[in-house]
Amino acid sequence: MAAASKAPSPTWRHPVWSTAKKDLVGTAPGPARLWFTVGKGIVTEVFYPRIDIPQVRDMGLIIADGKGFWQELKALAEPQLQIDDPAIPLPVITHRHERFTCTLRICADPLRDVLLMDFHLEGDADLRPYLLCAARLGEDAEHNQAWVGQWEGRPVLWAQQGPFGLAISCRNPEGLPGLEGPSVGEVGASDLWQDFHSNGRMLWQYQEAGPGEVSLSARLPRQGTLALGLGTSKEAAATLAWSSLAGGFAAAEAGYQGTWKAWHSRQPMPPELRRKLPAAAQTLYTRSATVLKVHEDRTFPGALVASLSVPWGEASDSRGGYHLVWSRDLVESAGALLAMGAAAEARQVLTYLISTQQVDGHWLQNQWLGGKPFWQGVQLDETGFPVLLAAALQAEQALEGIAVADMLRRALGFILREGPVTGQDRWEEDGGVNPFTLAVAIAALVEGGELLGDKARDCALLLADYWNAHLEDWTFVSGTDLARKYGVAGYYLRIVPQDVLIHAGAKDEWVMIKNRANDPHLPAEEQVATDFLQLCRYGLRRADDPHMQDSVKVMDALLKTDTPSGPVWHRYNGDGYGEHPDGSPFNGSGRGRAWPLLVGERGHFALLNGEDALPYIEAMGKMTGPGGLLPEQVWDSVAIPDRDLFPGRPSGSAMPLVWAHGEFAKLCHSWQLGYPVDRPRATWKRYQGKVPQIAYTLWRFRQRARQMPVGNELRFLLPAPFTVHWWVDGWQDPTDTLSEDWDLGHVAILPAQTMAPGTTLHFTFYWRDTGQWQGEDFSITLQGESP
Repeated sequence: MAAASKAPSPTWRHPVWSTAKKDLVGTAPGPARLWFTVGKGIVTEVFYPRIDIPQVRDMGLIIADGKGFWQELKALAEPQLQIDDPAIPLPVITHRHERFTCTLRICADPLRDVLLMDFHLEGDADLRPYLLCAARLGEDAEHNQAWVGQWEGRPVLWAQQGPFGLAISCRNPEGLPGLEGPSVGEVGASDLWQDFHSNGRMLWQYQEAGPGEVSLSARLPRQGTLALGLGTSKEAAATLAWSSLAGGFAAAEAGYQGTWKAWHSRQPMPPELRRKLPAAAQTLYTRSATVLKVHEDRTFPGALVASLSVPWGEASDSRGGYHLVWSRDLVESAGALLAMGAAAEARQVLTYLISTQQVDGHWLQNQWLGGKPFWQGVQLDETGFPVLLAAALQAEQALEGIAVADMLRRALGFILREGPVTGQDRWEEDGGVNPFTLAVAIAALVEGGELLGDKARDCALLLADYWNAHLEDWTFVSGTDLARKYGVAGYYLRIVPQDVLIHAGAKDEWVMIKNRANDPHLPAEEQVATDFLQLCRYGLRRADDPHMQDSVKVMDALLKTDTPSGPVWHRYNGDGYGEHPDGSPFNGSGRGRAWPLLVGERGHFALLNGEDALPYIEAMGKMTGPGGLLPEQVWDSVAIPDRDLFPGRPSGSAMPLVWAHGEFAKLCHSWQLGYPVDRPRATWKRYQGKVPQIAYTLWRFRQRARQMPVGNELRFLLPAPFTVHWWVDGWQDPTDTLSEDWDLGHVAILPAQTMAPGTTLHFTFYWRDTGQWQGEDFSITLQGESP
């Protein structure tokens, strides 16, 4: 047969081409740029970061006797996974069946863009392994082409789309080519799985397939090594694949182990942690360092994707999954690397972020590794986090000449113009005023202002102090039904519409919950999240502050679930991001599940509250999957064995979540130090957990105050040079006050301290750079008693 048929007969596709539950991820920490993920005992995805997206969706084996018996390995029960060293992602995977045992060893060649899979089949002599691989080159799955070919006299399976090529070769134990009867096909129509499903054996042999979603297959010897090469052409990929095979699996494995051991030796676990941490936590700490390094790209040093997995991948056609860069996740991970002693990697993260900052100062919601936008939201905390990373490196005397001033000015300028409102919260759902985002933005202003110095510092602190002083005005609510139910005065809210900057009634406004099939129409004052814990972690509030204590009581009552692995927390009440109650995958709606990441955040609060954080460390360790990876979410309901869902164990969400591994590592260091290892130093020193006492009211177009306390100055902070034209209680005796350049903005101060209660001050603006009036009048009334 020459070409693979596209006829959709039978019409079903190969079941579960991708699984969200990954057991292990791997790469080489040296020059090679290949990533791989392993799930259900097979290679589920291979990534070639030059084009940012997975190049192989699924590569595994079928075991068959050619007489009607066949068994796909990934359809067997959970395989045995052996990882001898948590520092090295080098799995040995054993699949057992009554007729055979099949053992796989997988590693990335540290010198080449080649994935190697060593295989050994034992048991019934009639059985042979068959390769089944679904290629997904380029930016989609629908325009790939595949061929059976020869390269320098050796059989090869090829796939290509555009300038990117893939080649699969096999070597038997004697060092000779091992592919037999190779074939390519269309996924769901003429691939090997459909062949076995229809005929019970491999009968189809097609020489080419596509353009479309293609598969590659061949019969293999009972023992040998497969090489999957990736390159800028299919020929280049074939050259890489066979050169790796010529060297042999043992040589590549030794090089792979050596590069990982060398990397870990440069940032060993601190002796105090090695002495105090329980053995299981030490293993997860080491594995977390490995996970962080695995997710760093080699073409773009410093770019770490959020995860090499796709949440609920079996039900998702997402092109991006979590194979993208979020500046928030990236900086959270960089903070863990810095705590571990990997300052070089943290510096690479900062230089990568500097290179991808947008012209107006913000960072994209997320992006491909090369900086190309993916989702289009704007999250204020993602602009603040890179500033905090620069400050953290400076605090460790580790900036080493990185030029940060331009980045800082642009970032702080964006925060100044857009804050305290965010277009989306950190969960990428709603806009408004959010405690977590505010904590990051305030800290960024303080830390960035400290680095810039002079008038920029004064301007940043003017805004940071004002926002900090008004946190409770904007994000705390008292006297609600929830407060009475839990016997507290009040609590911090998940997020509040931006109108709260004008009037407190905004807390009664409805805030949509976006991952629900039917939104429950809860007002802001009835939505509680864990986000406020960041206020304590960054030193804006003390752990014993009554606002914090009351909020934690409500949070624990609403969001905490006890599981066999330990307590775990949900993001907010009413969340819909998670499996449905029957365990079926999230498909745009569902029911929010519990996050191990939030166990780490809750553990940091416990530490600041004078409690031992070790139980939280141990709980996170118990929530890992079979390969020791931390998931995005764990199942929090009655077990559903048919769906592999058990309380306190990984759900079908992303695994690993790199941010969660970073949080675990940071919690270990924080536990050793007695305070959060990632606390911003200047912010912590300035506020020490106390509300700043300020004697001014700040007016901005984003915050148009209508009342101000008697005895306050009235300060204006605007983006361009201006003159305030103002008068009191009518048009008598108008006065002009010129603004001053404070580097990040322009400031004018009106001496309103001596004005009497009830006085109304009217004003407008003349823009000196354009020579135009604002064309609108404003007013503010003094309230309270005379000092």
